[in-house]
Parts: sequence; C-alpha cells; structure tokens
Amino acid sequence: MNAFRSLCHTARYLFALAVVFALAWQPGTPSAGQANDPTPPEETVRLIFIHHSCGENWLSDGNGNLGMQLGKNNYFVSDTNYGWGPNSIGDNTDIINWPEWFQGSDSASYMAAVYAEAGQNSNYTRTLADPGGENEIVMFKSCYPNSNLDGQPNDPPEEGYDFTVGNAKFIYNSLLTYFETRPDKLFIVITAPPVQDPMFADNARGFNTWLVQDWLNENNYPLSNVAVWDFYNVLSHKDNHHRFNNGEVEYTNSHGDNTSAYASSGDDDHPNAKGNQKATEEFIPMLNIYYNRWRNAGPTEPVVVVPVQPEIEATEPGEEEAQPAAPLTTSDLIDDFEAEAPAEGEGWVAYWDEAVAENRLACQPQTGTAYSGSAALYLNFSIAPESWATCTFVYPELRDWSAAQGLSFYIHAGEAALLLDVIAYGGTADALESYIVSIETTQEMVNAC
Repeated sequence: MNAFRSLCHTARYLFALAVVFALAWQPGTPSAGQANDPTPPEETVRLIFIHHSCGENWLSDGNGNLGMQLGKNNYFVSDTNYGWGPNSIGDNTDIINWPEWFQGSDSASYMAAVYAEAGQNSNYTRTLADPGGENEIVMFKSCYPNSNLDGQPNDPPEEGYDFTVGNAKFIYNSLLTYFETRPDKLFIVITAPPVQDPMFADNARGFNTWLVQDWLNENNYPLSNVAVWDFYNVLSHKDNHHRFNNGEVEYTNSHGDNTSAYASSGDDDHPNAKGNQKATEEFIPMLNIYYNRWRNAGPTEPVVVVPVQPEIEATEPGEEEAQPAAPLTTSDLIDDFEAEAPAEGEGWVAYWDEAVAENRLACQPQTGTAYSGSAALYLNFSIAPESWATCTFVYPELRDWSAAQGLSFYIHAGEAALLLDVIAYGGTADALESYIVSIETTQEMVNAC
C-alpha cells in the first residue's frame, strides 16, 4: 500500500510526536516475513485468567490441566473467580459485563487489580517463581449461558441491553477502544463454551466465527495486542479445531450441529475433562503464537486517548457566539518544514520494522503541496500487515506547553481508508506520558488540503 500525505502541523504540547502506520492482521495469518511461532517465551511471563466455573475446571489439575501446562510453557498464571476484586467484580463475567471491567466508571480500579493480581483462585499446580511486575496477558471468558444469544447468526452490531448476537458484537466492538490504549498488554478473548440445547446453537456459531474471523478486521484494528481463541468451536465436535497444525493455524468449524460434544452430563453443560484437555492441547501453542506476534509487533507503551474536540457550529442570530481559541503564532509551530535541513538524526526521523524486508517509509519535508507556506511533511510508505512504521520528531530538551489546548494539523492523502495514529509523548525518558488519536483518511482529504 502506498500513500502520499502532507501534514502541516501546528502544535503546542509536545515533547515528541510520532505518526504511526499499522495494518490489522487476519487471525491465523502472520505478516510477511513473520512465521507463526509456537515457541514458549524465553522468560517467565505473568498471565491472568478472568473466568468462572468452566475456566476453573479447565485450569485445574486432573481436569483440563491448563494451569499446569501454562506453567510448563513459562507463564506464571493467576486467576479470578466469584467474589474476586473491588466491588466483587469477579462475580460478573457475562458478555454484557465486559464494558464494566474495561470502560465503566470503576474500570481503572478493576484493571489495576487485574494487572496486579498474583494469587490463585483455582486448584492448579504453580511451580514458577513470580517474576514481578504486572500481568502482561489478560485472558477473559464468559460462561456457557452466553452461548444462548437471541437474534440471527449474521445480525450486525447493534447496541442493546440483552443477550443478542447484535448486542454482543456491539459490546466487543466497543472494547477495542480500551484495548488500543494498552498496547503494553495482550488481551486474549476465550469464547464461551457451547451448550447441548440446539435452540440458539446457530447463533452461537455465527457470533463466535465472527469474533475469530471478522471482528478485528471490520474495525480496522491496528495493533497486535488482541487475539481470539475459539473454545466454543473446539468443544463443539471432535473434528472441529482451532490449533497450530503442520506449520499452519487450522480453524475447522464445519462439523457437528453447533452444540456441545463434551458436556459433563445430560443436564450439565460444563465441559468435561476430555474436552478441557483437548482444549489445553490446542490452546497453548496458539497462545505462544499470539504472544510472539505481539512482542514482535513494535512499541508496547501504554497510551492515554485524548478526545478530539468537536468543531464549533455556527450560531443562530441572537445566540451567544462561542469564543474560538487564540490563534496560533509562529512560535507555536512544531515545524514549518521550510527551515534549513536538519543534521542527520535530527528533525523528522523515520523508523520501521526492519524484520520485514519489503517495509519502507520516506519521511521528509517537501515543497509543492502544502496547506500554507511552501512546504509540508511528505510521507510515502509501504508497510506489511501486522507490521509498523513511524515518523518521529523529538525535542532535545523539554518544553513547557501546559497552557496549550492541543495539536492541530492538516492532511492531504493519496487515498481514502488509510489508517494512522498520531501519538504525543510528554515528560522524561523514564516517566513518559503518551496520548493517541487514531485517524482514517477520507475522500475529502484526498480531494483537498
């Protein structure tokens, strides 16, 4: 993908500015030059699993053995269960509860507890020493009643207040807003197990297949810190799989009638030990693949999303007119792109994932296309899926722009539907704060600047 962009920046806030390009990945498909790597981490990684009874059984020794096997793959495992956490948030793990965990009014305290948790709430062997620090991987799963979704298998995302296919899709779409602010964490969605009742089975199949194959792509999600593993599918038939097999990710979901093939009994939909052990065998190599993709994807610093202020609308006669912000002055500019060329390593500098041979990024001032003045910042790039590139400007010394109201810039794009993030870093090298705004280019940006 090639693009031409002119950025005419007027900023009053930054220590460093980076324009980052990233493309969403197809689940199960590595970026060019990056094979699926099922190798366990070399160093111990902290992981937490948010679950209820099905997750407890899956983790437990003598049932699914997941906790013990994760330890053998160098994951220090902790977990939550009923009654866990601030306000006993651990009681609430249905699909409709996930916004409360990640986006609600108390989500900051909930997630701080999730990242800090080092205890066990299930019976599994844990022999690894705690490596310290926060949990890097967050696995979360709803229980089997969440497979009883009303509606139709292909319903589009639609906000609601109940257990429907459309509302479930809407909720998972909304979660991406939070996940994008935490590229330093890997979030693993574990789909809810199937039930034996066929009434809503096709809906469960449609929703979970959408999560695996379409969710991230439909949202143009730019990072590699979110993955889905289809627990539901693996338990729906002995020949259905979500695994690493013969050097490839295999996702087979065409067998059976979309109901549980591994229920504990005729009146108990909890997966049995045989099903849980099949799941453990298939999941762990996939987790290693997800982890290696994420760690190899690029910068993993937490960011703070800065909301974009809406434009001031024209007022009707007699209404009080809103006062615009003070106009920018020359001293407010990051760069007018018209000064003498900087020394090597100064000014705007391009970086990219050099592990992917075909990646490239040109990043320099250029005359001829500008919003005002005679020059703009020209970016021309070709970036493989799941890879990254950035064009960065760093001040040699801190600047106090605390009185500024934000960052503004103009974009002239070579085509629509291109994705970029504008990230501002403030503070010192050992105590950075970061702010991000994600942008998708539009046809208006192509037509005019």
